[in-house]
Amino acid sequence: MAQIKNFDHIGVTVADLDAAVDFFVRLGLELEGRTYVEGVFLDTVCGIPDARTEVAMLVPPGGGCRLELARFVRPDMTPGNPDAMAAEVGLRNVCFEITDLEKEVERLAEEGYGLVGGIGRYEDQWLMAYVRGPEGIVVSLTERIG
Repeated sequence: MAQIKNFDHIGVTVADLDAAVDFFVRLGLELEGRTYVEGVFLDTVCGIPDARTEVAMLVPPGGGCRLELARFVRPDMTPGNPDAMAAEVGLRNVCFEITDLEKEVERLAEEGYGLVGGIGRYEDQWLMAYVRGPEGIVVSLTERIG
């Protein structure tokens, strides 16, 4: 049986790569790199002949699991459900621990990114909120309070 060595990245397909990169950079991630990928490698891995993507890799300060944002140039993308809720099968959210959750939620609301529900408190240890980011990506924000 293969052994996991590391959690390398989470991949999310988006339609507007610039807007998605900007959102996550403003949240505090750092752009590690941006490039186009095509050819036998991509066709083989994603199972889509003649595919071409533009990919941006973002990393949290200090390293860790990266966030890969990809925009398909070929073929045309298929829209997802931008209003998906946590009970819908699929990637539920991308979570980041931050400082001053309430202030960040307020800043994101001013930019048009609203809460999915509200700010929850878990056992006086954590605050957590789901924010619906660009293209409906649910971003979970947590703040350690205990």
